[in-house]
Amino acid sequence: MDWKEVLRRRLATPNTCPNKKKSEQELKDEEMDLFTKYYSEWKGGRKNTNEFYKTIPRFYYRLPAEDEVLLQKLREESRAVFLQRKSRELLDNEELQNLWFLLDKHQTPPMIGEEAMINYENFLKVGEKAGAKCKQFFTAKVFAKLLHTDSYGRISIMQFFNYVMRKVWLHQTRIGLSLYDVAGQGYLRESDLENYILELIPTLPQLDGLEKSFYSFYVCTAVRKFFFFLDPLRTGQYLNLDKDHNGMLSKEELSRYGTATMTNVFLDRVFQECLTYDGEMDYKTYLDFVLALENRKEPAALQYIFKLLDIENKGYLNVFSLNYFFRAIQELMKIHGQDPVSFQDVKDEIFDMVKPKDPLKISLQDLINSNQGDTVTTILIDLNGFWTYENREALVANDSENSAELDDT
Repeated sequence: MDWKEVLRRRLATPNTCPNKKKSEQELKDEEMDLFTKYYSEWKGGRKNTNEFYKTIPRFYYRLPAEDEVLLQKLREESRAVFLQRKSRELLDNEELQNLWFLLDKHQTPPMIGEEAMINYENFLKVGEKAGAKCKQFFTAKVFAKLLHTDSYGRISIMQFFNYVMRKVWLHQTRIGLSLYDVAGQGYLRESDLENYILELIPTLPQLDGLEKSFYSFYVCTAVRKFFFFLDPLRTGQYLNLDKDHNGMLSKEELSRYGTATMTNVFLDRVFQECLTYDGEMDYKTYLDFVLALENRKEPAALQYIFKLLDIENKGYLNVFSLNYFFRAIQELMKIHGQDPVSFQDVKDEIFDMVKPKDPLKISLQDLINSNQGDTVTTILIDLNGFWTYENREALVANDSENSAELDDT
């Protein structure tokens, strides 16, 4: 019995000497004595607690230090053996062929066109004959996942086989990637992923014509794209922008990116916030920049641009920050002989598009939720983007006229 329950019952027992009244202090002393007694008895009954804890398996092992060479080698060898065992658990080509033979043998008529089908009863029969490695695929959950509109309650044999194939390929890829996890921590660092892609290039038919001198550019581009979308791909343009051929981009060189109509105010913010070296941008930083601009509908890209627009680092855009960037658009319009548009009108349009929770502040989440983040950011940083937005109705009408002319011909 819990000591607390014992104490509660003892204190609830009626006084056996009703004629003798106890003082308040005596009652408190008695309560404390009982508490001490029963707690000590309860504690004494758990003398083997430490022994009990020792039966829990050890679940944490510290990583070996750099100078513990033997421990490091042991850990690497253990990981290699583990991955080999996981690889052997996957279906090989012969086993996949045998699975296809069994599925085809147990198909359930009638066929739907040329599509062979199988019902749940035969599905389970194949599972029993296919072997232990296939057991994970022959479950009610998998069958229900692939069951669609068949009036006989069957699934497509081809769809099921493709499902198995995709699972096998997925695990094969996972094991292959794990081999490049040098630190053995369950994730790939940038250098690990670079090594993986570099060794993958010779196996990709699409890259047969790629000169080895461009391998490093391809690897860097691919890795940056992975890292950007998981927390651009214009190598030729990068080389063209780099006029002094020092492998870096200055603000003046970057200003020629795209249609060369980004505002200096925005470019200043890029070089203020992004990692640079002596005021110049390296290729990896450039890739992040291009990925953000070319994928402005994506949350990751909007987060990148929002940080640049949030000049006061307040976590939101207000009228001041919007005006700060749009003034640069107005100046470019004057330079190009265009009549400047009123900021007040643009500001109202932006807030109407975004419909933020706070009518005076636009948060990153507001931009994402509005599905207008790409439009808002474009009209604040790029004259060509703003001009396209401002003349969108005329451009649509012109496209319609051109389409009508083509139809007439």
